[in-house]
Formats: sequence, structure tokens, C-alpha cells
Amino acid sequence: MGISLDGLVSGLNTTELIAKLMAAEAAPRALLVQSKAKASSVVTDLLSLNARLASLMELAQGAAKPEALSKFTTSATDPSVSVATRPGASAGGIDLTVTRVASAHVMVSAAMPSLPGVPPVLTIVRPDGTRTQLVASSSSIEDVARAVNNAELGIRATRIQAGTDAGGAALSRLQLASTETGAAASFRVFIGSEADVDAGTATELTDQPGAALLRQGADAQVTLFAGTAAEQQLTSASNTFTDLLPGVDVTISKVTSAPVTIDIAPNTKESATAAQAFLDKIKDVLAFIDAKSASTKSTDASGNPITVVGSFTSDSNIRTLRQALVSAIQGPVAGNSIAPFGISVSKDGELEFDAEKFQKALETNPAAVRSAFATVATRIEEVTDRYADRFDGLLTKQIQGRQTTIADMDKQIESWTRRLEQREATLKRTYSALEVALSSMNKQSDYLASQLANLPTWSNSNK
Repeated sequence: MGISLDGLVSGLNTTELIAKLMAAEAAPRALLVQSKAKASSVVTDLLSLNARLASLMELAQGAAKPEALSKFTTSATDPSVSVATRPGASAGGIDLTVTRVASAHVMVSAAMPSLPGVPPVLTIVRPDGTRTQLVASSSSIEDVARAVNNAELGIRATRIQAGTDAGGAALSRLQLASTETGAAASFRVFIGSEADVDAGTATELTDQPGAALLRQGADAQVTLFAGTAAEQQLTSASNTFTDLLPGVDVTISKVTSAPVTIDIAPNTKESATAAQAFLDKIKDVLAFIDAKSASTKSTDASGNPITVVGSFTSDSNIRTLRQALVSAIQGPVAGNSIAPFGISVSKDGELEFDAEKFQKALETNPAAVRSAFATVATRIEEVTDRYADRFDGLLTKQIQGRQTTIADMDKQIESWTRRLEQREATLKRTYSALEVALSSMNKQSDYLASQLANLPTWSNSNK
């Protein structure tokens, strides 16, 4: 911290004097700092609006899809059957009987101290005839299991303890299970090479005494239209039947003795909730614009009343954006107003949504409501994309322009700061030199005064 010595010779309060001079000369910089702060506040609000528009655009993209309002209530008369809808689903129903659930293929070898062969060789054969030959690092059951697992064939091998033989040697079993269900996941295991399999000299693992096929890999199967001329069976490698009905997946967990009725019914309440979520997002954007466009009454530091204008008060670009959003909502669809569907804009420009009215309209004329809603969503998507596109959006470019202006202000402020620092240093040197000059003059004055005092004096008595 510097030490300030005011005018010891001149008696001037140089610190205060320089401070006042610098305050006067720093006025342009202060105005720049104030302007930058205001510009930065506006940019912050613009960025917030841009983020809201980007979020709205994402919602609009989803709302414009045909399935946006396709919400359903699903049910099955047996809890072992579950139903799920996906995009493209429609109302409907069907009866089915579960005749078989999907299963994995599982086998276990006989109890043995080790696998025959040095090193042991296994050949795995798939239903389509595909063969894979494996060679274990040793004849131990654990190393054989490791060789199967490392081959990543969709088969999980496990060594299971099986006691001891008559001589006290430890016995183990090799359990092999497919990691997926379905007939295609089944397999056969031969002790021997592919050549041995071709020659018929390889031993099938499950043919050994004490070995067993625990579960045959099988597809799930359901019967439709049971007892009629249209009866048919459908199969699935897993317990889920994808697109059993368009956009409807059915998952089973056990065999049923009687037909299970599946029903897919429109859920207009959930559809109205989905519409509400989208429209609430639009209302949020409009409310934000209105809040930042409003002027408020306040007082300055002296208590005088002033009017504080919002960031968007005189922004024609934002005003046009709001008008575009409102027009996208209340514009006619196929020549008709969407107000009968519960969506409207008040005389004050506020978006209004009547969920009950929307739900009833969806029940009586679902196609028209879905079409109108998709049209509005498409319009909103176009508006938000026009303004919030990350490269060419009108709002994006406006933000970039203001950020460039702020960067220029930073440079000007930095330039002014350097200029003022130099000016302050000059003033300090000037006043310091003034003190030195005054001190020198005072010393000369004192010398002259002392010389004059030492001059001889003359009087009438000296004549």
C-alpha cells in the first residue's frame, strides 16, 4: 500500500485534488462500464430465452409426431401376461392362450475327475449345423469351463462339485447353459474334434452315464383364435412377442389353461396431460418474454422516482418472436379454429388450455384433434428453429452481435484504464515536481533573507 504525502510545501491536499481530477477524466470509462453491465444483463436474458426456445423446439419435434397423443390403457385378464405399447400402437384387443414359455438350453455332464483327452477337445454344434471346436488348456473341468466361457459363444459354463469317487478322488460336473432363450440358442456338445464328429467317433456329452439334458432350449408359443378355423400358433425366441398387434408388445411368464384377453383402449386423460405439458412449455416462454418486456417503477440513489425498462422492452426481434409463437397457436388448421379443442389465446395474448374440453374433443373426433395438435406443434417447431438454431437462428445471431459489442466495450474499458493510469501517474509527477520547485524557491528565499539580514546597517551617526 503506497504512502500519500500531500503538499508539505504548498499546503495543497494533492491526494484529494488528483482524485477529483481523475474522477472527472474517468467519466467516459464509467459510462462504458455501466453500458457493458446493462448489455451483459440483456445478453444473459437472451441466452435464457434461447435455452427455453431450444427446449421447446425439442418438445415440439416430439409433439408433431403422430403418436404424440396416442396414449393407451392396457390390460390382460391374467397377471402373467403384460402388455406395453410403442409408437404406432392403436386401440384393439385379442385373445391368446400361452402354450409354451421360452426356455434356455441347459445340460450337465456326468460326474468325473477330469475330461478325457490331453488336452481335451470339445465340439459344439448349433441347430443350423454351425460347429465350434474348443481346446482347453488342461483336462480339469475348471479349465474346460474357462475355455467355453472365453469363446463367447453365448454359452455359460460352470464347474459343479460332485463329491468323490470310490478312491477318494474329487469329482466335478460341467454345466452348460445358453445365455439366451429359444430353440436357436440350443446346442449339442461332443467330446472330440470336428473330424471325430464327422467320423462318428466323438461322444456326445449328454450320452455319458449320469449326464443329462436338464432343459431343452425352446421358443415361447401362443395360440390365437383357439378352437376356430383360424387357429394359429405364434412363436418367439424370448417371452416377449413384439408387434403382436401394431405397436403392441406382449410378454408372457407362464403357460395358461384358458385364453387371456388383451385390451388396448385409448387413454384420453393421459393424452390431455401430454398436450398440457407441451402447451405449458409454450406458456413459460411467453411469460418469460412478457416479464422481460415489462417496465417497472423504482427510485434512484437519491430517492427520485424512475422507470426501469425490461431487457426486451424495445426489442423488435423479440416482439416479432412472440407474435410468431401466438400465430402458430391460434392460426386456423384446415380452415378451422382449434378453439373447440380447448386451445386458444386470450385477448391479452395469453395461451389458455381447457384440458377437459380437449379430452372430450379427443374422444369424439380423435383424428381431427391429433391432426390439429400436430399442425400446431409443427408450426412451433418451425418458429423455434428459425430463432434458436445454433448456427443461423435470428436470436442466436442477435446474441452473437451483442457479445461482439460487449467484447469491444471490454477493449475500450481496458484502453481507458491504461490511459487513466498514465494520466494519474503524470499528475502525481507534476504535483511532486511542483512541491520540489516550491521547496527550492523557499530555500532561495530563506537564503536571500539571511543575506539581507547580514548586510551592514547605516544610520545618521555614521556620517
